[in-house]
Amino acid sequence: MNLLLLEAHQFQSATEATLSERQTRHIQQVLKARTGSLLKVGVIDGKLGYGCLHQTDGGWGLTDIQLETAPPAPLPLSLVLALPRPQMIKRILQTAACMGVARIHLLQTAKVEKSFWQSPAVTESAIREQLILGLEQAGATQLPQVEKHCRFRPFAEDALPGIADGHTKLIAHPGDYPACPRLAKNETAVLAIGPEGGFTEGEVSYFLNEGFAAFQLGARILKVETAVPVTLAKLY
Repeated sequence: MNLLLLEAHQFQSATEATLSERQTRHIQQVLKARTGSLLKVGVIDGKLGYGCLHQTDGGWGLTDIQLETAPPAPLPLSLVLALPRPQMIKRILQTAACMGVARIHLLQTAKVEKSFWQSPAVTESAIREQLILGLEQAGATQLPQVEKHCRFRPFAEDALPGIADGHTKLIAHPGDYPACPRLAKNETAVLAIGPEGGFTEGEVSYFLNEGFAAFQLGARILKVETAVPVTLAKLY
């Protein structure tokens, strides 16, 4: 954690805030900070700054909070991601938030088990928790927007055109395709990454018909949790 990221409800005033149990544990066990320590803080979707640590009978909190610095800008990218396995989605969400993905569309595909949607890891609160952890690692504040699409065909036919219109459209897929391109710093894009085992050829066709350009990441087949950061780093 390189940042104490505060929710709006934690503020008692413009310059005072309480800390969650998780944040308190980190301060005590990792930072080993003391009363009076100056800590880097931020507010979700807001600015960065510093606050002074203090302890009261009710627990730990921050005073003299000053939020004056703009956070790092997010990537101008929407990630269309086949729903990962429950044991992987936590790390992938953290990574996506840490690297600055602005929007994430979680998608059902042929090789995604439908039972994955019932996992506690896919609840709104669990997703938000992992995104916040990623932002705290990055020292950023802008929470990615996440949408769930539990059926592929309605997504491909109804939602995808609106999501992708006006942006560079890319799909990562193994095969005889060009290498991953490099985008301009401010070039907006929609990136599709499939599940373990990849998209089916029929699913790839939906993307290609919508104007997506396919590319490959090399001869080695990567896990999704590796493919996401590798692709983002190559693109931007």
